[in-house]
Parts: sequence; structure tokens; C-alpha cells
Amino acid sequence: QVSKEPPSPALPMLARSVRAMVGPARRGYYVARADSIPEMHRHATTIICVRKADKVCMIGDGQVTQGSMIKKPNARKVRRLGAGVVAGFAGSTADCLSLMERLEGKLEEYPGQLLRASVELAKQWRLDRYLRHLQATLIVADEKISLEVTGNGDVIESHDGVLAVGSGSPFALAAARALMPMDLTAKETAERAMHIAADMCTGTNHNFVIEEVLPGQKEGEDKKPAPATE
Repeated sequence: QVSKEPPSPALPMLARSVRAMVGPARRGYYVARADSIPEMHRHATTIICVRKADKVCMIGDGQVTQGSMIKKPNARKVRRLGAGVVAGFAGSTADCLSLMERLEGKLEEYPGQLLRASVELAKQWRLDRYLRHLQATLIVADEKISLEVTGNGDVIESHDGVLAVGSGSPFALAAARALMPMDLTAKETAERAMHIAADMCTGTNHNFVIEEVLPGQKEGEDKKPAPATE
């Protein structure tokens, strides 16, 4: 049965609003403007850093995703940079490695000053015409401080000893903060939080790479990289 009621006067207004939002019609379809589509900043991975009782543990998963396909299950996204400094990255591999090389250079320029080196990297990343297009987010930590560094010029220090980046970071961050009051080490807290994130995030797996920074760790005393574990 076809309704004979006149169309609502609100419909033409709604149609105009939709046209204004998605752009001009083409062959009966509305094409969304590129600037109306929100940019996705969360990369398909999870990196978490937990600082507790003078110990620091950073864990990253090993999954590499291309579109909807898993390309590799055991990539190494957490690395050790020189004396007592660990770093984890989320983003395109080439971009991340390029930024980590530059961070190593800054650490050589400002030895023992991770905050200063990170600020200088963020300034260069923000202002350089080439670097500003690199899509990545870094977490770096040493015995004294843990920082998140982004291409927007942000250098963020955690207020509670927990930092996380990547698509599974909301799950890992919430889990780690809930576990912080418990009688667990930094490594145990980070591992449990990562397992929760891997169970919930499709871009994260249970193949972890773990690095720790211990009190008083100096150059030449760095532990060997921990193997990936299932």
C-alpha cells in the first residue's frame, strides 16, 4: 500500500545537508570529499611500556598487517638503542626505522639525555619537509624516563608509568593501569596487559618481543634481545 501523505518538509533540508557533507552527486551517487574522511592514526599493532619499582619493561607484538591480510607474525618492533635505552614503534617499517636511526644520532649528540634527544627529534620531525610525512609513533624509555614521541611535535611523559601506542593501545593501557596496584613486576604487568590487548585487537598477536631496562644498567651491560615467545 502506497502512502498518499505529502512528504515531510524536513526531507529537502536533510537532502541539502547530506549534499553539503558528502559533495556533489555523480551519476546518482554521492562521492565523499577526501577532507571529510577522518584520518586513521592508529596503526595495526600494540606497543606497551610499563615502569614499576625502578624497572622498565617494553613489549611489542609481532604481527605485520597489509590491509585485511596478515603478512608476518614475528616482526621485531621493540629494539634496544645503545646504553640502557629501548624503543618501540608503531607505523610503517621504513618510516619507523628511519626515525629510530635519527633518534640514535640525537642520543650520540646528547648522551644520557633521552628527554633532550626526544625533543630535538620531535622538532626536526615536525619542521623537516621530508620527515613530516613519516607515519609512525615511537615509545622510548631509559632508567629515568618514558616518553611517547609523535610527528605532531608531541613528547609525552607518562604520569602513571604506563604508555601504549597502536591499534590495541586502549586495551593494553586500560589493562596495565588496572594491574598496576597489584603485586606484580613491570614485566608481569606488561605481559598480562599485552595478552588482553592481543585477545581483543585484530591487529595484534601473542608473539611478543620483550626488552627490559634494569637499575644501574650501563653501556656494555645490555641484555641480549629476548626471543619472540608464543
